[in-house]
Amino acid sequence: MKGFTIPEYREVNGHIHTPYSFSAFSDMETVFRMAVNENISVLGINDFYVADGYDSFHKGCVLNRIFPLFNIEFIGLLKEEQKNGIRINDPNNPGRIYFSGKGLDYPFHTGFMLRQQLRSVIRESQMQIKAMIAKLNQIIEKQDPSLKLSYEQIKKEYAHDLVRERHLAKALRILAQRNFSIEEQQLQFIEGLYNGKKSKTGVSNSAAFENEIRSNLLKNGGAAFVEEDEKSFLELKKIIRIIVKAGGIPCYPVLLDDPSGKFTEFESDPEKLWRSLRELEVECIELIPGRNDGAILKKFVEFFHSKGFIITFGTEHNTPEMFPLTVSTRGSVPLDESLKKIAWEGACIIAAHQYLRADGRQGYVLPDGKHSADQRDELASLGQLVIEYYLKKQ
Repeated sequence: MKGFTIPEYREVNGHIHTPYSFSAFSDMETVFRMAVNENISVLGINDFYVADGYDSFHKGCVLNRIFPLFNIEFIGLLKEEQKNGIRINDPNNPGRIYFSGKGLDYPFHTGFMLRQQLRSVIRESQMQIKAMIAKLNQIIEKQDPSLKLSYEQIKKEYAHDLVRERHLAKALRILAQRNFSIEEQQLQFIEGLYNGKKSKTGVSNSAAFENEIRSNLLKNGGAAFVEEDEKSFLELKKIIRIIVKAGGIPCYPVLLDDPSGKFTEFESDPEKLWRSLRELEVECIELIPGRNDGAILKKFVEFFHSKGFIITFGTEHNTPEMFPLTVSTRGSVPLDESLKKIAWEGACIIAAHQYLRADGRQGYVLPDGKHSADQRDELASLGQLVIEYYLKKQ
C-alpha cells in the first residue's frame, strides 16, 4: 500500500468485557485510556448476551484510533456432557459451555425469532438474579432490618440492562461501606451474612472482597444461591445459529490448564478437542493467556494453528480486578513473538471478515455456516491492509 509502512504485527486484545455486562472497567473511557497507553491497536468487545455497548465502543475506537472487533459471548448447555459429568470450559459445572461469536455485523442484528430466543434467555437470567436479591435481603434483614438491596437500584448504579452475580457482590460490598463508616463494622456486617464465617480477604482489597462475597453467598452452597433454570441456557446449535445470523464467526473459548496443571475432560486431549470442534463446524478458538502456563499455551496454540484454526487472545476483564490490557501469560509473562504473530493473524482475518460483510460481500463464514478456510491467508492479508488503512486515516 503506497505511503504505508506495514508492521509485522501489532498489539491485539480480542476479548474484553465492558460495563454493559460486568467489567473491571467502571466506564468506557477507562478502556480506551488504558488501550492508548499500552499501544493496543486492535480491541474486541465481548460482552455476555448483549451488543448494547457496540455504539459506545465503536465511537471510542474511532476517537482513539483503535480498530474495533465486534464480538459477543453466550453460556450454553450440553445436556449429554452434563449427564456424564464432563466439564467443558467451565471448571465447576459439567456440561456448561461458554461460547463466543467473533466479527459480528455492526449494527447488531439476528432476525426476529432468534432475537426472541435471546431475549428469553436474558429474561430468565434476570429472574434468577432477582431471586438471589430476594434471598440476600432475607439474610440482610436479620443483620439490619433498615438495609435492603434493590434490583432496579443495582441496575441503575452498577449495570446497564444486564445485572449479573458480580454486580450483586459489588452492591453488597458498597452497601456495607455506605452504612458503616468503620471498616471493622463493615467486615462484621458481611461476616454476619456469612453466618459467622470469618473473611479471609478483609475489606481493604475491594476486588478480592467482592470475589469472596460472591463465593460465600452467591455460588453453590451459599445462602443466596439460586440454581439456574435450564431455560437460562441456549443449546449450542442455537448459539451458533444466532452468531452466524448476526454475521459472526463461531468461536470456542479454551480454558486450557489451571494453576495446578489440570484440564477439563473436554479439553484434556488437543487432538480429540480438535475433532470435536470440527464436528461442530467450529474453526476458531480464543484463549485468555493470563490464566495459562506459557509453555502449555504455546504448544496448544501451535497445534491448532497448524490445523488452520483462527486463534485470538484476550484478557476478559470480567472480574473486579484491574490489570493491563496487554495480553500476557500466567504470572504476567509476556507473549513471545510467534504467539503475537498468530494473534495478529487471527485479528486480521476477523477484521477482513467484518470489512467484507460491511461491504455486502461474503466473509469468512458462508451462509450455511461453513467456513471458507481455504481463503485464510488471503483474508489475513486483506485484514492487515484494512486495519492499517483504518489506523492511518483516523
